[in-house]
Amino acid sequence: MPIALQEIPGLLQTLQKEISKVVVGQDEVLEKMLIALLCRGHVLLIGVPGMAKTTMVNSFAQALNLPFNRIQFTPDLMPSDILGTEILQENKSTGQRELVFVHGPVFTQILLADEINRTPPKTQAALLQSMQERMVTVFGRTEKLVEPFMVLATQNPIEQEGTYPLPEAQLDRFLFCLQLDYPSYEQELAIIKKHTGKMTEKIQPVLNREQILDLQDKVMSMTVSDHIFELAVKWVRATRPSSDNSYPEVAKYVKWGAGPRAIQFLVLAAKARALLHGRPTPIEEDLRQLFNSAMNHRVLLNFQAEAENLTTHALLTDMLKKK
Repeated sequence: MPIALQEIPGLLQTLQKEISKVVVGQDEVLEKMLIALLCRGHVLLIGVPGMAKTTMVNSFAQALNLPFNRIQFTPDLMPSDILGTEILQENKSTGQRELVFVHGPVFTQILLADEINRTPPKTQAALLQSMQERMVTVFGRTEKLVEPFMVLATQNPIEQEGTYPLPEAQLDRFLFCLQLDYPSYEQELAIIKKHTGKMTEKIQPVLNREQILDLQDKVMSMTVSDHIFELAVKWVRATRPSSDNSYPEVAKYVKWGAGPRAIQFLVLAAKARALLHGRPTPIEEDLRQLFNSAMNHRVLLNFQAEAENLTTHALLTDMLKKK
């Protein structure tokens, strides 16, 4: 049954409330994860160990009543460990041996790619087709993935030894790059009380597959004013160190700016945020609230910025203040 516009903000609050039974203090991250799902996008989560990234993704899948698989990325992981492989199996009815395709963990709807930068580029690239085209080609056969399909990848920001940084082309496939910060004192106290005793609360499903597909359709069919389109183009173009850029800091510190896909994702995300807040069309505040998360991994700083300890987040924040 289709969901009315005025009911959608309540669904977001219910989703956050259900997941808070297990995960404390990540409401903003959860909202952006849901925004990405409604845009048919993917999310890269960056945080130190022990920030409940895996638990949050698992709880997210439970609240959406969607199948969930987790892949632990390691240096010896092979593409077939993700996509699947063919095995020789005897047909009991004929007695003959035949090749049978065994599906890999990518054939799910919520996929957690844990520590994605710990595996070589060949294996990282195994996810590219599934993320972009929602299908998998292996051994000459192509299979579509069941919609909705979403990849949530995690990275550890402090251990760089033995890692393989994601190439820019794959980073660009992620709608958001979300940094998980340390919880506040009150939140950390609540975490300790909750997770040092017996867990009795269970997460109840808030949405189902049909409702999620309906919300995705609502996002795609939402009308957007020319003003929002123009702002999105201007703001993303402002991240590029071109000769006509009016921000001298960009020319000074940025090596590469965000491309056209970033504009498309930013507008889609603004539409999804408007929907979750019960509005029929996005406003400037939607763009502003999502700009950093959509651009952080698409803007590459140069050596001078690194020498001055300037972060992409700080640069983008300063840009928005001047708009």
